[in-house]
Amino acid sequence: MRSANDTSAPIHLEFDDNLLLPPLFGEHDRHIARIEQLLGVSLSSRGNRVLIAGAPSRAVAARDALMALYGRLKRGHGVDLGDVDAAVRFAEAGERDGADLFGDGDLSIRTRKRVVGPRSANQALYLKTLRDQELVFALGPAGTGKTYLAVAMAVQMLTGGHVDRIILSRPAVEAGERLGFLPGDLREKVDPYLRPLYDALHDMLPGDQVVKRIAAGEIEIAPLAFMRGRTLANAFAILDEAQNTTPVQMKMFLTRLGENSRMVVTGDLSQVDLPQGTRSGLADALETLDGVSGIGVVRFDSRDVVRHRLVTQIVQAYDARDARERGQRRPPKGGT
Repeated sequence: MRSANDTSAPIHLEFDDNLLLPPLFGEHDRHIARIEQLLGVSLSSRGNRVLIAGAPSRAVAARDALMALYGRLKRGHGVDLGDVDAAVRFAEAGERDGADLFGDGDLSIRTRKRVVGPRSANQALYLKTLRDQELVFALGPAGTGKTYLAVAMAVQMLTGGHVDRIILSRPAVEAGERLGFLPGDLREKVDPYLRPLYDALHDMLPGDQVVKRIAAGEIEIAPLAFMRGRTLANAFAILDEAQNTTPVQMKMFLTRLGENSRMVVTGDLSQVDLPQGTRSGLADALETLDGVSGIGVVRFDSRDVVRHRLVTQIVQAYDARDARERGQRRPPKGGT
């Protein structure tokens, strides 16, 4: 592939394998259209050549995104709209290496069912932090991969023999409904709160493996209250939705960390369901542990959302609304 050096003029790309162009461009050129939409550029193709016109920085980002996608196809993998969105995110962040982006490089996580790679610069940082630190806090809105990537890392470490078990936990906090009024026994009451953890597991392991490992105690999925009094040695423990813990609950969970263990705490401080006036244990822990060595903190934002593109816009709209409200509550300078 060749590209022009002068980014002030339209950028010309030439591809050396015409058979890869249909999957690169997408059905009815929908991949090309998505890049145009996301970056505000114009892409026109003729034969094995693509012309990119637009603002210099945006055109360069489009070039880098196409190069990363083409490299993925040359390595024998497919390309879908999610991959296109991810390539654009990395290109905008100045990341030009498509290997790690698509799970083909050092940051890839290999489980029994899939190979998982980062789809944003912060996700790449998150995976590096998960590998380097024994305790990691991951903060940010829904859809940024906080829990999904942590579960993938946990499964890889379990199947690779690095830990003996996985502990997945959530606080069973009522969000508009009371647990006591839900039908069924205790497990039936709390399972809906734990379902996202089951879903992530089934993405990483065959269903029979999930059932077998849960039965053998290698994978445990339980409400946070079940962690009290335990020491989690040789384990990979994940506390999800940690914004809904109290400071006492958070301290209890963090002090379960045992020898040869990893712990990941995920949460979104904009989605606290605790009673009004109750301080979030996640916010309290971040403040209390600030400056403690050996702890990794990764913060995601709306740019890292890898779900439907509307989710990104929804998160941004809520963030903008919250920012306006904070500005209105701020007392005027010189006021009493």
